[in-house]
Amino acid sequence: MKASALAYKPASLVLGAASGMLAAAAFKKTWQLLRHEDEAPKATDEQRHWNEVLLAAALQGALFALVKAAVDRGGATALRHLTGTWPT
Repeated sequence: MKASALAYKPASLVLGAASGMLAAAAFKKTWQLLRHEDEAPKATDEQRHWNEVLLAAALQGALFALVKAAVDRGGATALRHLTGTWPT
Protein backbone atom coordinates (compact mmCIF):
# COMPACT_ATOMS: atom_id res chain seq x y z
CA MET A 1 0.00 0.00 0.00
CA LYS A 2 1.32 3.42 -0.93
CA ALA A 3 2.32 5.88 1.80
CA SER A 4 -0.18 8.44 0.49
CA ALA A 5 -2.98 5.87 0.78
CA LEU A 6 -1.93 5.09 4.35
CA ALA A 7 -1.91 8.78 5.18
CA TYR A 8 -5.36 9.16 3.66
CA LYS A 9 -6.97 6.52 5.93
CA PRO A 10 -7.02 8.62 9.15
CA ALA A 11 -8.13 11.69 7.21
CA SER A 12 -10.86 9.60 5.62
CA LEU A 13 -12.18 8.58 9.05
CA VAL A 14 -12.34 12.21 10.19
CA LEU A 15 -13.97 13.27 6.92
CA GLY A 16 -16.49 10.44 7.28
CA ALA A 17 -17.53 11.60 10.75
CA ALA A 18 -17.79 15.20 9.56
CA SER A 19 -19.84 14.18 6.53
CA GLY A 20 -22.25 12.28 8.79
CA MET A 21 -22.84 15.36 10.91
CA LEU A 22 -23.22 17.54 7.83
CA ALA A 23 -25.68 15.10 6.26
CA ALA A 24 -27.73 14.92 9.46
CA ALA A 25 -27.99 18.70 9.58
CA ALA A 26 -28.90 18.87 5.89
CA PHE A 27 -31.62 16.26 6.35
CA LYS A 28 -33.08 18.01 9.39
CA LYS A 29 -33.20 21.36 7.55
CA THR A 30 -34.64 19.77 4.39
CA TRP A 31 -37.35 18.00 6.40
CA GLN A 32 -38.23 21.25 8.15
CA LEU A 33 -38.57 23.03 4.82
CA LEU A 34 -40.62 20.24 3.21
CA ARG A 35 -42.95 19.29 6.04
CA HIS A 36 -42.75 22.25 8.45
CA GLU A 37 -41.92 19.81 11.27
CA ASP A 38 -38.87 19.77 13.53
CA GLU A 39 -38.50 16.00 13.57
CA ALA A 40 -38.83 13.40 10.84
CA PRO A 41 -41.04 10.42 11.62
CA LYS A 42 -39.48 7.32 13.09
CA ALA A 43 -40.30 3.97 11.50
CA THR A 44 -41.99 2.83 14.71
CA ASP A 45 -44.18 5.92 15.15
CA GLU A 46 -47.68 4.47 15.17
CA GLN A 47 -49.28 7.85 14.42
CA ARG A 48 -47.45 8.27 11.10
CA HIS A 49 -48.47 6.76 7.79
CA TRP A 50 -46.28 4.47 5.71
CA ASN A 51 -45.78 7.10 3.02
CA GLU A 52 -44.42 9.64 5.53
CA VAL A 53 -42.01 7.15 7.08
CA LEU A 54 -40.76 5.85 3.73
CA LEU A 55 -40.38 9.36 2.28
CA ALA A 56 -38.29 10.41 5.28
CA ALA A 57 -36.11 7.30 5.01
CA ALA A 58 -35.56 7.72 1.27
CA LEU A 59 -34.70 11.39 1.62
CA GLN A 60 -32.35 10.74 4.50
CA GLY A 61 -30.57 7.95 2.63
CA ALA A 62 -30.20 10.03 -0.51
CA LEU A 63 -28.80 13.02 1.37
CA PHE A 64 -26.35 10.88 3.34
CA ALA A 65 -25.09 9.22 0.15
CA LEU A 66 -24.79 12.56 -1.65
CA VAL A 67 -22.84 14.24 1.15
CA LYS A 68 -20.59 11.19 1.68
CA ALA A 69 -19.74 11.00 -2.02
CA ALA A 70 -19.01 14.73 -2.19
CA VAL A 71 -16.77 14.65 0.88
CA ASP A 72 -14.96 11.47 -0.22
CA ARG A 73 -14.39 12.88 -3.69
CA GLY A 74 -13.17 16.20 -2.29
CA GLY A 75 -10.77 14.44 0.06
CA ALA A 76 -9.36 12.27 -2.72
CA THR A 77 -8.94 15.31 -4.97
CA ALA A 78 -7.17 17.21 -2.18
CA LEU A 79 -4.81 14.28 -1.62
CA ARG A 80 -3.97 14.15 -5.31
CA HIS A 81 -3.19 17.87 -5.28
CA LEU A 82 -0.95 17.43 -2.22
CA THR A 83 0.83 14.20 -3.16
CA GLY A 84 0.26 13.70 -6.87
CA THR A 85 -1.39 10.31 -6.29
CA TRP A 86 -5.01 9.23 -6.08
CA PRO A 87 -5.97 7.17 -3.00
CA THR A 88 -7.10 3.60 -3.64
